[in-house]
Amino acid sequence: MAKTPTGKNNSGRGQRDLKVKVKTARGRRLSSTRWLQRQLNDPYVKRAQAEGYRGRAAFKIMELDDKYRFLVPGARIVDLGCAPGGWCQVAVKRVNALDERPGKRVGSILGVDLQEVEPIAGCEIHQLDFMEDDADLKVKEWLGGKADVVMSDMAASSSGHKQTDHLRIISLCEAAAYFAFDVLEEGGTFVAKVLAGGAEGELQKLLKQKFTKVMNMKPPSSRSDSSEKFVVAMGFRG
Repeated sequence: MAKTPTGKNNSGRGQRDLKVKVKTARGRRLSSTRWLQRQLNDPYVKRAQAEGYRGRAAFKIMELDDKYRFLVPGARIVDLGCAPGGWCQVAVKRVNALDERPGKRVGSILGVDLQEVEPIAGCEIHQLDFMEDDADLKVKEWLGGKADVVMSDMAASSSGHKQTDHLRIISLCEAAAYFAFDVLEEGGTFVAKVLAGGAEGELQKLLKQKFTKVMNMKPPSSRSDSSEKFVVAMGFRG
């Protein structure tokens, strides 16, 4: 199960960990300096590096799966917008894609992204725009059938305008949902990132029509100052 970093030291004196401070270099924006400083001091970033994950987002899918249990041995997974690959790395272990758990069914993972992604053992990755007309047919052909889980940690490029960004990511999530309707097995699960902001009501209504259970969760590893949350829709009605 995913563990929350504690930030404790080993001195036994109760001292706080020393934080890395970053000075604003000439030509660098203050916002960039703040982002860099946050990255250097983020315990999840440090833990991802230590455990070999490609990003801190890996812990988000761990925490979601710890609660809702959709990455089960033998499951067939589609990861939309899979770059850089952290969610795929977690799924490989949990669905037993490398057949490392004796007696457990062997799952499969298919990752798709607009950009090229470095290979991941146990995962098949394709460069593909999932919004192409025949993308669902390609995915089902590569997967050898329908998927048990479609998951997405995609986010549209930031415009710097909060409401615009919210509408963009909701539109992207809706597109991912309609894609999931085409490739999911009956009883399947859809997991996606959304931004809280008021426009997600129609998406929630749509998912409740298509799935028996729709839950929302903000994982502990999601930054407190972020408006992101994740929707987990289970029991696809087909």
